[in-house]
Amino acid sequence: MRSLVVYESSFGNTQRIANVVADGLAADGEVTLVSVDDELPPLAEFDLLVVGAPTHVHGLSSRLSRKGALDQQGRKGDGGIGVRGWLEALPLLGRPAVAVFDTRANKPELLVGSAAHGMARRLRRRGYRLAAEPESFFVAGTPGPLEDGELARAGEWAKTLASEVMSPAA
Repeated sequence: MRSLVVYESSFGNTQRIANVVADGLAADGEVTLVSVDDELPPLAEFDLLVVGAPTHVHGLSSRLSRKGALDQQGRKGDGGIGVRGWLEALPLLGRPAVAVFDTRANKPELLVGSAAHGMARRLRRRGYRLAAEPESFFVAGTPGPLEDGELARAGEWAKTLASEVMSPAA
């Protein structure tokens, strides 16, 4: 199985989850891990695309929210394209199968939103098939850190994804 893990990360939490997911998928094949700001290989080369992003203001980040995250850290820059812009530029291939995750506060989704659900909607509209339901990993505040156990849970999620994608029904 060939997997591509793409992430957007403001404070490093989403990147840490993406790294663990990539490591978990590597047990079942080749994995490429990239930021949304990196040049991406052709999607048609992959069996699974995993996309992760932080939840900003109840959903996917915007240019303004990404810039705000940089400002909060005392860093310069415009925040880059972000997952929202990256998804809008995806080809209408319908393959590979996709899975999405976000990082967010551990509160009811109604209160804090979910970037993962926004990504899932956008991907379905572009003809992609979800290999799993959107997943959230929890942080203990805007800059983090990740809550205890979330990295281990991400590793287990990756193993589940690999078995779902590789099963005959997938």
